[in-house]
Amino acid sequence: MKQRIITGAIAFALFIPFVIYGDAPFTILVFILGTIGLQELLKMKGRTLWSVPGLISLLALYAFMMPHEWAQQILEWTGYTKVEIAFIAVILLLIHTVVVKNSFTFDDAAFAILGTLYVGMGFLFLIETREASLAFLIYALLVVWFTDSGAYFTGRKFGKRKLWPEISPNKTVEGFIGGIVYAIAVALVFNYFVDLGHPVYILIIVTIIASIFGQMGDLVESALKRHFNVKDSGNVLPGHGGILDRFDSILFVMPLLHFLHFI
Repeated sequence: MKQRIITGAIAFALFIPFVIYGDAPFTILVFILGTIGLQELLKMKGRTLWSVPGLISLLALYAFMMPHEWAQQILEWTGYTKVEIAFIAVILLLIHTVVVKNSFTFDDAAFAILGTLYVGMGFLFLIETREASLAFLIYALLVVWFTDSGAYFTGRKFGKRKLWPEISPNKTVEGFIGGIVYAIAVALVFNYFVDLGHPVYILIIVTIIASIFGQMGDLVESALKRHFNVKDSGNVLPGHGGILDRFDSILFVMPLLHFLHFI
């Protein structure tokens, strides 16, 4: 626990200045996080980022992650949209299955592309949220963090009924509900000091949905790790695991807030 607290404090102290400053430094940091996240996914599958299919997957990841302004510049320089670049990566991955005579299979290619979508789109909307407003990004981060903390403390004190033991044996129904309650509380307090421009009832509804999706993102990552029989997605954050372990909820919540037109 001591190591977990120390690592969390250091990571928070390093991350928050980038969040506040925004612009290119924040975007570059998110690209680095996305790169590590993809590497963690490929490693679970027994693949490496520093291979031909890994580098092709990285091309697709960066295409998905490009914010609008960067995508416009790439279009002007190359004549290709980000979707076209991503599709070129898909074609190259499929060609690679033939070149290596199925030692890299169609299933491997499908996993790589789905992984780039999962990581890339989640981190893209993290960038897009910061570009939209620092207030919205802080709101989203607070909802995710307080959902996580609320689920943990409520589950530890009151948890009796298992939520999904086949996926994550320690999570409880009580913790799931507690996470939502904590999220609503922090959203209302934050909105009191920083007006997000939405009626309170909309704020509460969106917060409930975001809290649920955040916890589902956590469960998806747990299911993925259980499938590949690994404890953590990586070890870049001692006591916390990997980047995907820390950003699994964020990868679900950030796109959701845009899809709901909350941001």
